[in-house]
Amino acid sequence: MSERDAERPVWPAGEGLAADARRDRREPEASAASDLVKVAGKADATAPFDADGAMTDPTMAQGARTGLMDRLRADLRNPLFLQGYALMINTAITAVLGLGYWVLATHLYSASAFGEGQTMISVLRLFASLTGLAFVGALARFIPVAGRRTAEFVVRGYVIAGVAGLVAALGFLLTLPLWGPVYGHLGGFGPGLFFLVSVLVWTVFTLQDVTLAGLRRAIWVPVNSLAFGLVKMAMLVGLARALPDGGLFGGIFISWIVPTALALIPINWFIFTIVIPRHVRETRESAANPPPLREVGRFLAGDFPGTLSVLLIVYLVPVMVAAWLNDAAMFGYFSIAHTLGCMIELLAANMAVSLTVEGSFNAARLAQSVRNALRRTFLIVGPIIAMVVVAAPLILNVFSPELSREGTPLLRLMALAVLPGTLIEIYLSMLRAQSRARSLAAVQIGMAVLVLVSVAAIFPSTGIVGVGYGMLASQLLIALIILPGLRRAIKVGKASPTVVA
Repeated sequence: MSERDAERPVWPAGEGLAADARRDRREPEASAASDLVKVAGKADATAPFDADGAMTDPTMAQGARTGLMDRLRADLRNPLFLQGYALMINTAITAVLGLGYWVLATHLYSASAFGEGQTMISVLRLFASLTGLAFVGALARFIPVAGRRTAEFVVRGYVIAGVAGLVAALGFLLTLPLWGPVYGHLGGFGPGLFFLVSVLVWTVFTLQDVTLAGLRRAIWVPVNSLAFGLVKMAMLVGLARALPDGGLFGGIFISWIVPTALALIPINWFIFTIVIPRHVRETRESAANPPPLREVGRFLAGDFPGTLSVLLIVYLVPVMVAAWLNDAAMFGYFSIAHTLGCMIELLAANMAVSLTVEGSFNAARLAQSVRNALRRTFLIVGPIIAMVVVAAPLILNVFSPELSREGTPLLRLMALAVLPGTLIEIYLSMLRAQSRARSLAAVQIGMAVLVLVSVAAIFPSTGIVGVGYGMLASQLLIALIILPGLRRAIKVGKASPTVVA
């Protein structure tokens, strides 16, 4: 990311929220197009619609398009939607470039090298993302109100997450024989040291996106992802001949971690020299009294264990599957389907992060923000889920026929699990915005236990598709449990006590 960035204006929260309030005083779900359809249904045969319901009057059709554009412009003036859409675009860019990256990898590297590279990346993400992303809730919650202590708060988050990741990774290396021969590439001082440095680099990298979102500069996250993805793909191709093997020092892992390290300097220069000073100036009055460390600590005490538990679902499960399979090629098939399924889930998680940020800026509008976030998220993820369920064999066939055959059932189940997962993500973000740490931890830990236990129980008899069954069943159950509290929060205008705390 270059430094040409700081001049992008940020819409004040009041403008977007006021637009929402004006719109909500009208029929909340009626766009210009749907209003015209309703009028047509009550009119006589001379209405300007044909037998199929299509508009025949160009003036009215133009009015519908104008209405949709007005709604889009209103959304982009609302920080909730602006930040959420930016993070969703980032996920889409990551998915497209990631798809291209792994397609190249399957054609440039052998099946065993591909699986070994995936194994190393999975264990890297376990410790780096597990500890780094566990602080996402705290950063999204407190960066908006940190005021003059914003830089200090972000640095503390980097340091604590980095140290936690290193300690966890070191514990893994010291117990390496217990994890099976598939992780033998990490044995020895040199490989171990390189792995620890990689964990530290990836930990900071994972926190940069949420830091930008918390500072209301999520529009720059897709720029970072685009540059990172392109450099990563270029290195993958360039190293195919020089480092054709898998493992820690193979072309796949090196092309993954080197661009990450290169990106840290410019991105953090941008954050600490441009974005944070501007944020401090803009919030001088609203964040005149930053939250004390004791309040942040209480939030982390409740949020961190729960978030850590949920992240185990995403990052520990692949490490466990790799050890259970002890088959690099089969793990490669699993990891692609699993990664694509997790990317769909990220769409809902991104809007949830934006909801936490905006709920922290304006607690009085939280209930309305929850309603808006639910509507927009389902509007976006619903068609994507339907497309993936129908076209999963074709999507995976891009990689190879073998991957399509082995991974299609898993990808379909993980896509379906995103439907209840969206309700859960929005509910959790609402709890974060309200600093309801105990309720947050109860939901997250319960979901993690359900998923891990069900996957471990089902996997021996079903293989990799058991991960999908475990995910879908567990998220359906949790969604049913939290649904009454979510409905009360939307109807009453404020969250009622959770039913699981």
